Amino acid sequence: METIIRLSAALGIFCIMIAWEYVSPRRIQHISRKQRWPVNLGLAAFNIAIMRLSLGGIAYLSAVTAADQGYGLLNQWPAPEWLSIMVTLLFLDFAIYCQHIVSHKWPLLWHLHQVHHTDLEFDATTAVRFHPLEIMISMLYKVLCIVLIGADPWAVIAFEIILNGAATFNHSNINIPPAIDKKLRWLVITPDMHRIHHSTIPAETDSNYGFSISCWDRLCKTYVAEPRQPQTTMAIGLKPFRQQQELGFVQLLLLPFKALRKQ
Repeated sequence: METIIRLSAALGIFCIMIAWEYVSPRRIQHISRKQRWPVNLGLAAFNIAIMRLSLGGIAYLSAVTAADQGYGLLNQWPAPEWLSIMVTLLFLDFAIYCQHIVSHKWPLLWHLHQVHHTDLEFDATTAVRFHPLEIMISMLYKVLCIVLIGADPWAVIAFEIILNGAATFNHSNINIPPAIDKKLRWLVITPDMHRIHHSTIPAETDSNYGFSISCWDRLCKTYVAEPRQPQTTMAIGLKPFRQQQELGFVQLLLLPFKALRKQ
């Protein structure tokens, strides 16, 4: 049931963002969707299958086990349910922010995470462009955090829905009026804010690590408000990977096992 709820919400949000991109795109895309989407959606389908066969539902089950066994801070010092849920959501969001930074700074993890950043365009399908090994490592890290905090099981489901929904939203090629965007990003990560993180300029790639709420970037001094180049024309991706032909499904699966290219 947990998986059905999570995947149904993710699919619904994805369809809304795709429709929004079609009606009101932020940028003109120069690479055909026929070239990119089969790769990105293929990775998504492959990752879902791998997770179902290995670690499916483990985040929720780890929260249930922690509650039953009394593991974790919130299970040792009980709090009102609303407070427990809020603490869980904030703690897990900050944990993912920290993981994202480490994925850029530690070469071993960057080998995997670069797959996400090699996309030459930026739209809702970019949100699901991850190597399966990174997905599995991320899930195990998340389980560790869930047990450590003693996360409320329903808060874990809510967090998974928020995380997937926010990632789809902030990777979307949707046009939000600048005045509204500036107000929104005081609370959430907007597409214009996260697009900077996908810039080919290393100083911009190493910024705006948040996924759902923007406070962590502001508090930790990793926030960049505007890119050096205009949002509508800035180059997306990584400088060493500029040819779509070398970014196919199989090539991306093998990419982490090759030597890193100089950025």
